[in-house]
Amino acid sequence: QVSLMESGGGSVQAGETLRLSCQASGFSASEYCMAWFRQAPGGEGVAAIDSGGRTMYADSVKGRFTISQDNNKKILYLQMNRLLPEDTATYYCGVNPYPCYSGSLLSGSDFEDWGRGVQVTVSA
Repeated sequence: QVSLMESGGGSVQAGETLRLSCQASGFSASEYCMAWFRQAPGGEGVAAIDSGGRTMYADSVKGRFTISQDNNKKILYLQMNRLLPEDTATYYCGVNPYPCYSGSLLSGSDFEDWGRGVQVTVSA
């Protein structure tokens, strides 16, 4: 059974930095797409990365957020720099046992498993 657990959220001032982590367990697919969504599972797609290392970002976070993964430890990261008040949301990580495609961030329903989410609050 796949389990995803997010951590690293918090409350910061605009311009500051946070790094979210998502620990995956029970997942053994050789191909996958992992992503961060916010507001709700399958809500607004923020960033995704697949088993081939391909990454994609929402326009609203390009140049500020970086998605990465530690394959050995099965951890997904989201480095969030220059945070803005509009980044305030609950962030969820999700996994899909297929490689990412160009519409992955628009297709939250494709992701089969989700974590419980972590709150990020950015004040002006």
